[in-house]
Amino acid sequence: MIQATPLRMLHIDLAGKRALVAGVADDGGFGFAIAKALARAGATVSVATWPPALGIFKTMLERGKFDESLAMPDGSKLSFAKIYPLDAEYDQLDLVPAELRENRRYRDLGDFTISGLAAAVQADGGTDIVVHALANGSEVKKPLLETSRKGYLSALSASAYSMVSLVSKLGPVMPKGGAFISLSYMAAERVIPGYGGGMSSAKAALESDTRVLAYEAGRAWGHRVNTISAGPYASRAASAIGFIDQMIDYTTRNAPLPEPITAEEVGATAAFLCSPLASGITGSTVYVDKGYQAMGIAIDREGALSKPS
Repeated sequence: MIQATPLRMLHIDLAGKRALVAGVADDGGFGFAIAKALARAGATVSVATWPPALGIFKTMLERGKFDESLAMPDGSKLSFAKIYPLDAEYDQLDLVPAELRENRRYRDLGDFTISGLAAAVQADGGTDIVVHALANGSEVKKPLLETSRKGYLSALSASAYSMVSLVSKLGPVMPKGGAFISLSYMAAERVIPGYGGGMSSAKAALESDTRVLAYEAGRAWGHRVNTISAGPYASRAASAIGFIDQMIDYTTRNAPLPEPITAEEVGATAAFLCSPLASGITGSTVYVDKGYQAMGIAIDREGALSKPS
């Protein structure tokens, strides 16, 4: 009698990998969910936080305010190997205005630029995975026609060029086969009234840059670069725009899967894309939006097409 060989189940395995998630300042956004998913898959996770939010973030961690969110399925608690300061609008310290360097939230942090982050990460043993969960638009509530040049360029700098800079500075010091992930939004492709200030342009640039960076970083160092276009989610940053609840309601009523996305779904997708299971995927925009991007007409309006039985 021939004994069947037991099947080995596929699973996301990031054991021994080091990950850096840039843009974590609380436990409610996609960055935190991705950090937790990477840790669940076995990675050692560090985060980088905007200096004005760094002190509050560390205090909340120390006081146990995030303990419920940090709880892992096996009963352990997620802990970060390192928490780095990062202002992603600056590539090197000598380009930072003196008044900002001397600000009380910055002056004792050392080199908080992208170059400084890359040097610190390298000194601490390097990283295999980099997650860009960074976005900021100072005039996001303004229509594009009312957006200033300064506000527009600031949105592109913080939300798109920062990804280029991260790949440029960290790519050369990462082991071959590294993975970069960023977070996009459907405003890169469609008009979202109210999502202004150049942020839609920044997301479009981010997706375009993903393709170019995938080519250049792939040929130079063997790294992969992808972006996740997530559906609307009521993170702290998104809630500041002011209409996120309406967007969630609208997309939920019109998506093929009529339910809101969860941060955990985005985290799991990121963990997959950073794993060997996704070794053939690069230069892609991966949608995690319950299929909303596939729809060409709203189905919740009067006289809409019949829903399938």
